[in-house]
Amino acid sequence: MRVITGSARGRKLRTPSGGEIVRPTTDKVKEAMFSIVQFELENAVVLDAFAGSGQLGIEALSRGARHAYFTEENKTAFEVVQSNLQTTGLYERATLLQTDVFSFLARTEEFFDIVFSDPPYEKGLTERILPLLSARCRAGALVMCETAAVEELPASVGELQKLREYKYGKTKLTTYRKSEESI
Repeated sequence: MRVITGSARGRKLRTPSGGEIVRPTTDKVKEAMFSIVQFELENAVVLDAFAGSGQLGIEALSRGARHAYFTEENKTAFEVVQSNLQTTGLYERATLLQTDVFSFLARTEEFFDIVFSDPPYEKGLTERILPLLSARCRAGALVMCETAAVEELPASVGELQKLREYKYGKTKLTTYRKSEESI
């Protein structure tokens, strides 16, 4: 697994060993995600929820995001994200938190421009995080949810409106946009 483009292009990223800890986003899905957000990354504040290896937030930083927050509660995965940020030279523009994303969103004062949410599949975690994201995203923010293709997500949650769904085999990418009229 490597950084696709930007300042850390080509840098190899570690992933926690053992498939039970993380399920890395495939290259095809990652390329699709960044094709969708490519013009919104410059100076964005990003949240990589359920960070795993940190590859999505790292890719965003490499492509010009101003800052990225990484939440990962698994100690092994947390250490891998830390290592990957150091390897890519992007550590200075990152906030890495060993906590669950729900606790973080309930207490943070930060607002996000782009969110990558890639939780374990079919556990109802995406449905749980969407209301919290609605409250912590800036007006016009983009939320990208990776789920199993069979998972159905709501058309809207709070001020988040579903834009589109993309299917890639057993994986589905659902995009939401926060209303521009938000305070």
